[in-house]
Amino acid sequence: MKNSKMFPKKLVIPFLTVSIFVIFSFRGGAQVAQTIYIDNSEQVLEIGSISDNTLRIVLKPVGAKYIKPPFIESNLYEQPTFRISKIGSVVRKSLGNLTVTIEPNPLRVNITNINGQFIQEITFMDNGEMTFALDNLPILGMGEGGPKPDKETDWRKLEVEYDRKGRLHNMKPRWQSDAYGSRNPVPLLIGTRGWGLFVASPWVEVDLTSPERGVLIPLAIPDSLSPQNQKNQGLNIGKGIPPIASNVPGLKEIFIFDAHEPTVLMKDLALLTGNAVMPPKWALGYMQSHRTLENERQMIEIVETFREKKIPLDAVIYLGTGFAPRGWNKTQPSFEFNPEVFKRDSKVVIDDLHAQHVKTVLHIVPWDRDKLPSLHGTIPIESDEQIDQSHIFNYWQQHNELMAIGIDAFWPDEGDWFDLYERLKRHQMYYQGPIFTRPNVRPWSLHRNGFLGIAKWGGWIWSGDTDSSWKTLEAQIAVGINSSLSISPFWGSDIGGFYPNPEKTGELYARWFQFATFCPSFRSHTRTWHTGLPWGWGLNDMGPRENNGNNDFISKEIDSLRNPLQSEMNNPTIEPIVKQYAELRYQLLPYNYSLAWEARNSGMPMMRSLWLQYPEDSNAIGNGKEYLWGKDLLIAPVFEKNATVREVYLPKGQWYDWWTHTKVEGGRTVFKKVDLSVMPIYVRAGAIVPLDPVRQYTEQKVEEPTLLQVWKGANGNFILYEDDGSSLEYLKGDYSQTKLTWNDDENKLTVEPIGEFQDFSGVNKRIFKIEIMPENTLKVIEYSGERIEINF
Repeated sequence: MKNSKMFPKKLVIPFLTVSIFVIFSFRGGAQVAQTIYIDNSEQVLEIGSISDNTLRIVLKPVGAKYIKPPFIESNLYEQPTFRISKIGSVVRKSLGNLTVTIEPNPLRVNITNINGQFIQEITFMDNGEMTFALDNLPILGMGEGGPKPDKETDWRKLEVEYDRKGRLHNMKPRWQSDAYGSRNPVPLLIGTRGWGLFVASPWVEVDLTSPERGVLIPLAIPDSLSPQNQKNQGLNIGKGIPPIASNVPGLKEIFIFDAHEPTVLMKDLALLTGNAVMPPKWALGYMQSHRTLENERQMIEIVETFREKKIPLDAVIYLGTGFAPRGWNKTQPSFEFNPEVFKRDSKVVIDDLHAQHVKTVLHIVPWDRDKLPSLHGTIPIESDEQIDQSHIFNYWQQHNELMAIGIDAFWPDEGDWFDLYERLKRHQMYYQGPIFTRPNVRPWSLHRNGFLGIAKWGGWIWSGDTDSSWKTLEAQIAVGINSSLSISPFWGSDIGGFYPNPEKTGELYARWFQFATFCPSFRSHTRTWHTGLPWGWGLNDMGPRENNGNNDFISKEIDSLRNPLQSEMNNPTIEPIVKQYAELRYQLLPYNYSLAWEARNSGMPMMRSLWLQYPEDSNAIGNGKEYLWGKDLLIAPVFEKNATVREVYLPKGQWYDWWTHTKVEGGRTVFKKVDLSVMPIYVRAGAIVPLDPVRQYTEQKVEEPTLLQVWKGANGNFILYEDDGSSLEYLKGDYSQTKLTWNDDENKLTVEPIGEFQDFSGVNKRIFKIEIMPENTLKVIEYSGERIEINF
């Protein structure tokens, strides 16, 4: 049976075009309307509704041609609700749940909501800058990454940047290697007091140094600036193309969100930039990355070792040659397999890997990147498109031979020189291209570069080449939270850090692995890459030592500076801890997969700032060292060496310690005792957590039923989402949702379908095992899509 489509192809929003010339009585006289004149030109102000809680504000020179930004859904653009070209006094207009008040001299737009709550105020200055109101609460979002330390700064001493206030953000995309990783800036500011602000045009610096007013400073991109000069000056916008498609001089386009209810903000962001697509289910499993390869036998043996040790694994990823001394291909950029590694036909090797139930992912960099014109086009080609070597269809054709032998996905690295339009096009290519080549199979790709709007192309981001350190692990929590709020709901980092050094130990790796268990991307990648294997720290040797600067084997003289200490090897305690968390990740598969659907359906990320669920709790709002996994699990990664206690803030309500099942009252800070095997996890009272038996890969059939763990103490609900895990049929409504509702007063669980029920469990009868926590009371039920009430 099919569900109806969740999202229409075209959202039609009625607009009324009204030109307003305002003359108001003022102190007994008449105040004549004046032409809006800003930044040395006559301007027109247009304001329209995107939703009941989101406004689009455009200020542009009279007669200027408008170009739609590529990251905004085009169906949202109709005529503006009203337009002003002259103003003499105050203008007030209601739009949905918002009230707009416009004042002249200087031109100012004030927005409040239906409850009279102040949202934001934008002032357009004569010099082209825009100012907005600040408050004493944190500002989140603004993309991925943090400040780049200068040469005088030790990055280990920097404060972790969770709250974006307090500094000037130059917003330049860049690669960097430190605690924060690569910088993927997005001018989306999320004020935890209850507002959101997104600058669609122009590209801006964001000055948050004042405690009272923020400043948006337009960055002019001269047409005469050559691509090389742009790169030399650090603009990273590439090949003369402006950083956004709408490069109309003097044009300003801003979206204002009412964020007093954070879930409404996230829903409207998804409406604005496109709903996330579902990943293939295997992408939520563990992925093992490889660097310097010996030969194809080694590739097979590593997978066999996972299976022998019963450590779950879903994908293997192979780096390209040039980024490591010997990778899967000839020196990057190349689509040809490396004959030094592959002695047999490459398809036979890929088939052998598939026989072990793992997907194969290849690292790839832009082809002929210094000569290729700007990426453009769609797949399949539309009738009015210019066809040349940089059309993404032609570029994609170079991947087809790899797809033909069974390659499952790609890791498009680099691309830091791409402008924002090209970054979106690259994500689009790695979504549309695989579907064109292999219809009805969900694509997956992992990128270092992105921008708001990539989620509709399946955009997954990782934080880039970070240093291995405790400071980096701490910083990645805030990086993941902000990236998930303002780029894509799918984010991750290199487990253990990419650049090794003596600070990297088995302890750091284990703590990072625990953190990554509760990140969308669950992937290990590092130099001295054998230490990135779950059993690597138990080996006698750490494997190939690579020179961080020259991609060849490291000399003995600098080995002690750029690699872990040999004394840290032969550590047998790490592997069982890693295995425990890998198994927990696979047990949580039905929970995690439902979170991925929630990201599509509501825009809520999998990895959530506490503010998203507790916007009235000031202690929760300011906490960037823990986060929620969905709404029900609170995760507090351990990021201090030799830690024996982890300080954890629990929002108001009752919580349970995941490990001990002890009930804890929230609204306060607790001190959880930890050893290396324990990362604090707390479960909200009222939570319903579906758990599966441990699998060795996500597609493995299991005989035991799904366990529905109900944690008593409050009412709760959960929507269990299921589909086939691999096809595009979900876009046609081919999926199943089961609503689970717990009534705490009546000790009753209700199980019922939303829409038509389908059984995707792979067995003839759908069986659920229900466990009431913390008593461990068990019942087993058969479920066939009819509403059931189970009393305890």
